[in-house]
Amino acid sequence: FKQKTAYEIGVRLVGSEMCIRDSYNNMLQSLFDSQIGTISIVFSVIFIMFLILFRSFYLSIIGIIPNLLAAGVVLGSMGLMSIPLDIMTITVAAISVGMAVDNTIHYIHRFKAEFKETGKYNLSMVNSHRTIGRAMLYTSLTIIIGFLVFATSNFNPSVYFGFFVSLAMIMALLGALTLLPQLLVYFKPLGKEK
Repeated sequence: FKQKTAYEIGVRLVGSEMCIRDSYNNMLQSLFDSQIGTISIVFSVIFIMFLILFRSFYLSIIGIIPNLLAAGVVLGSMGLMSIPLDIMTITVAAISVGMAVDNTIHYIHRFKAEFKETGKYNLSMVNSHRTIGRAMLYTSLTIIIGFLVFATSNFNPSVYFGFFVSLAMIMALLGALTLLPQLLVYFKPLGKEK
């Protein structure tokens, strides 16, 4: 009876490889379903909060649009770059929108106060940019730079997380300072000018 080594026998794993691949595919599908559910809940809660805060359906719809833009750009960029969903990237859109909604609330509040005083949409936009626009810029830049620190990590999911949260904040800031004011001026949700 001669002893043979594993190489000579030809050992091959069959069952566990299939099991691991199926488990991984199930996890990815679960992450995808979780992402859709999380984003849906986040935007629903934000919309309800806007309704309570602004007491206007139209103002709430207008306010949610820049935040949808930020989430859409982040998720679209992840898809275009073929970045897989994992534990870190799955939370990016929800966290980003949660932080970015702050810009929308501040801008709409200031715009409403300016419109109440001036009665003019364009003048309210200019005055809002001069005051709250600067504060939004500085606050957002601080958050963006803070999250870009993750880009120095050796752990790829952390790099992606920092990059995509920063991208979302950039898009949210641009949306709040460009798209949101134009929507307010175009749709005139606060009534007619004086």
